[in-house]
Amino acid sequence: MDKLDQFIIGLDSALRTVTGITAAGRLNPARGVAESELDITERRHSAGLMRVNHVGEVCAQALYSSQGLFAKTHGVRRQLEKSKQEEEDHLAWTAERLRELDSRPSLLNPLWYAGAFAIGLVAARLGDAQSLGFVVETERQVEAHLNSHLERLPPQDAKSRAIVEQMRQDEVEHGAAADALGAAALPAPVRGLMQGMAKVMTSSAYYV
Repeated sequence: MDKLDQFIIGLDSALRTVTGITAAGRLNPARGVAESELDITERRHSAGLMRVNHVGEVCAQALYSSQGLFAKTHGVRRQLEKSKQEEEDHLAWTAERLRELDSRPSLLNPLWYAGAFAIGLVAARLGDAQSLGFVVETERQVEAHLNSHLERLPPQDAKSRAIVEQMRQDEVEHGAAADALGAAALPAPVRGLMQGMAKVMTSSAYYV
């Protein structure tokens, strides 16, 4: 595909992401898991955490789209697209879980998407090795974030936990795949900045 085709596809993906028109290619891991009895506080807490996870997937769509659009080699572009497709599964699963919890996605999703797209664009412009390094570090931080959610979710909320666990496994694989393609290690200040930005996003998305 030429750049115009890629741009049109990317624009379509952006519109579907921020408007919630997404579909999973894989079966929801919570399918068939019995709904648990959650009180109002537990339901709101689960919804807040799943909203944070949904925002993370909105950002993942933006990051992988911009990085793929400006990737230098076909192999890197193909891996980014594969990861993006699996992240779209996560997006659909978390959206479905939010509906089941009588909640909604973040009202700031267009802002999250735009910011993440810009960050991915900068990473891609630095070259494939640096862009892949950004993927590795992002997925490492996301894995830690999902591990914390497995600890914070109500123990009886088996449906949310099933989704988060599958997401965690996928993120580990995405990071490993990027590393195998020749990712460059990011400087400590960049990693720290990424952690700070992620904290702002997760703190806000829990409520808004």
